[in-house]
Amino acid sequence: MKNRNKLKIAVVGLGYVGFPLAMEFAKKGVAVIGVEIDPGRLRAIKDRESYISDVSGKDLKNMLAAGKFSATADFSRLKECTAVLVCVPTPLKGKNLPDISYIKDSLNSVARHIQKGALVVLESTTYPGTTEEEILPIFQKHNLRHGRDFFLCFSPERIDPGNRRFPVNKIPKVVGGINAEATALAVSLYKIIIGKVVPVSSPRAAETVKLLENTFRLINIGLIDELAMMCHKMKIDIWEVISAASTKPFGFMPFYPGPGVGGHCIPKDPLYLYWKAKSFGFRSRFIKLASDVISYMPEYVVARMREAFLMKNLKIKGARILVVGATYKKDVKDLRQSPSIEILKCLEANGAEAAYFDPLIPYLKVNRIKLKSIVLKGISLRKFDCVIIATDHSEIDYGYLLHNARLIFDTRNVYRGRGGDKVMVL
Repeated sequence: MKNRNKLKIAVVGLGYVGFPLAMEFAKKGVAVIGVEIDPGRLRAIKDRESYISDVSGKDLKNMLAAGKFSATADFSRLKECTAVLVCVPTPLKGKNLPDISYIKDSLNSVARHIQKGALVVLESTTYPGTTEEEILPIFQKHNLRHGRDFFLCFSPERIDPGNRRFPVNKIPKVVGGINAEATALAVSLYKIIIGKVVPVSSPRAAETVKLLENTFRLINIGLIDELAMMCHKMKIDIWEVISAASTKPFGFMPFYPGPGVGGHCIPKDPLYLYWKAKSFGFRSRFIKLASDVISYMPEYVVARMREAFLMKNLKIKGARILVVGATYKKDVKDLRQSPSIEILKCLEANGAEAAYFDPLIPYLKVNRIKLKSIVLKGISLRKFDCVIIATDHSEIDYGYLLHNARLIFDTRNVYRGRGGDKVMVL
């Protein structure tokens, strides 16, 4: 796989993981076929428009014009490719049950059309054992033998949407193959775009690496959220405590409380590990507890609003509340699992009149929520009883909010102790 000019690969699933990955290979001179079943995404690519912030419209246009990237819904084109990277969603069924149906459906299609001797890499986050117990048998069912007809590997995605400091080509890649040859092929492939590739002993180890990374974050965020609730009861400023603790040069890493955690990874991935561990008779109390604490945070935000209103002899029922920031993450146009949506739902359930402002999201149509973003400077903020800062986008005029709002609930510590009685913090 060293002659990149003759190499052709396929990326199955052009979402937040697959699209940036495909573009990175294309920019390095590798011919890339993107396989995507979503007609909206295919239409956008045909129109040379990027629908993901980590892929610039300029790069997309350049790679299309150079013939290094194309997109299709036709799996039969995999016959042209010496490597196939699978980056499809892995949601949960209900609260804790993994849903790997997208993986299975995609790999069945891959097995039907694969070129002999091709490398197949699964990047979709999943529970330990998926590659060996679920994916390998799919190929065997199609009478394909590993090491002769194909090579199989798992390499966990590590995309952090909107992170300019660590784009896909700056993040070390972990790979674990069914055998040493599969691992070596994957290392060789990824080294085209990434400086450091880290081989591990098996797909099972690679699958667990990803779950450890996100479980580490889940548990620490859950811990700091619980400490924030505890410190509020004790009249201690959690933000001051974190800032002071961060001066310790060893043995401490700061995490910050917030209104909840969104995105594809942290709310979901550790629960894959939790589910798999139960099949071995092991119950991970840390994962379940942290998940429960984080899931409660949007409700806690509204409970704090109710508490603040009671102190002013007001009721949350009928109150007009503005939620600032609808996306799950600062400066990223992504609504997946956004706690802001849960806050809006909870406000509605409590009888409040909720509105939102987000410079990245002009309208919301999620389940029962159907709202249009207000024009922040086009109305009087005085008509709102409270403003909740749920996502701290850079382009929001926080000075304007502070000057014009009646009450602000700052869940992101934007004002850092400024604002006096007008600003309450998480």
